Amino acid sequence: MKGVPSARFIQYGLGPIGVEVAALALRRGHQLVAAVDIDPAKAGKPVAALIAAAPPGVIVASHASDVVNTGADVVLHCTQSRLAQVLPQLLALVDAGLSVISTCEELAFPWHHFPTEAAALDTLARSRGAVVVGLGVNPGFVMDLLPVVLTAPCSEVKRVVVERIVDVAGRRLPLQRKVGVGLSTDAFRAGVRGGTIGHVGLPQSVAMIAHALTRPLEKIEESIEPVVGSNSRVVGLHQISRGFVDSTPFITLDLTMAMGADHPRDRISIDASPPVDAIIEGGLQGDLATYAIVVNAIGVVLASPPGLLSALHLPALSPSRHGPVPSVRTPGPTARTS
Repeated sequence: MKGVPSARFIQYGLGPIGVEVAALALRRGHQLVAAVDIDPAKAGKPVAALIAAAPPGVIVASHASDVVNTGADVVLHCTQSRLAQVLPQLLALVDAGLSVISTCEELAFPWHHFPTEAAALDTLARSRGAVVVGLGVNPGFVMDLLPVVLTAPCSEVKRVVVERIVDVAGRRLPLQRKVGVGLSTDAFRAGVRGGTIGHVGLPQSVAMIAHALTRPLEKIEESIEPVVGSNSRVVGLHQISRGFVDSTPFITLDLTMAMGADHPRDRISIDASPPVDAIIEGGLQGDLATYAIVVNAIGVVLASPPGLLSALHLPALSPSRHGPVPSVRTPGPTARTS
């Protein structure tokens, strides 16, 4: 796009999200120099078999160590949701001096729940002159960054409530599986206990908002319940994460993701002076928004000071935004680990 410098990037992860992120980056004029995916059905094949616009000579590698010296400016990292799963990948990339934009949900604001891992990433990134940041639509924008931005005209904030209702009909199959579509209620609850069912990142969003508003939390609690259809099978989930101050919910993030969910929307209600009540009818389409946020961030991330950052540290993103970012201070945890 005119006005935005072209970056050389590695696409790490070629699942449904990674493929579309890379495709958008290519349409914006960025240069794909390498790609990584552990799937044996993809490794060793031309990336062009998955993304038509990819350079024909770029072959999917099965190990990141094979591509870290390809002259990339940034890695677009789209693999898994849990920080424990991706931390070895991130450390290896940063150790090679590569900046990373990741869609890992728990990386969006890791200082509260994962202070040791966050400190290790930040220290290594600073020493290697690299930037690491977790971005996406949720977490990373609609249920954390956007509510923070909407408090700008408020002199006092008493409570923040965000409600997001998503109709997953027509969305990608992995997302439908993650919210339990088609399961029995017993299987749903077993999946929640095993960590395979549920949206990842709501507690990190609560912690991000609390940090931005400088409100130390006593605890963060989360509940995940099934949404059951007329045939007694699960059609989705209702998930709530709350951050408490003085034994009262100060932040409430209320997420419903279900087949045929009624009245999809994103609503941000801030009990403040003055109060704020903002509604996005239909809600932001999560996949499309994530692709854009990741690619829109490339220029500002590469211009940012090294270290582990969050969406709070980046300037307002847009398809044409680029340029230097003011110096920032890496946040510390804002509450005791819940």
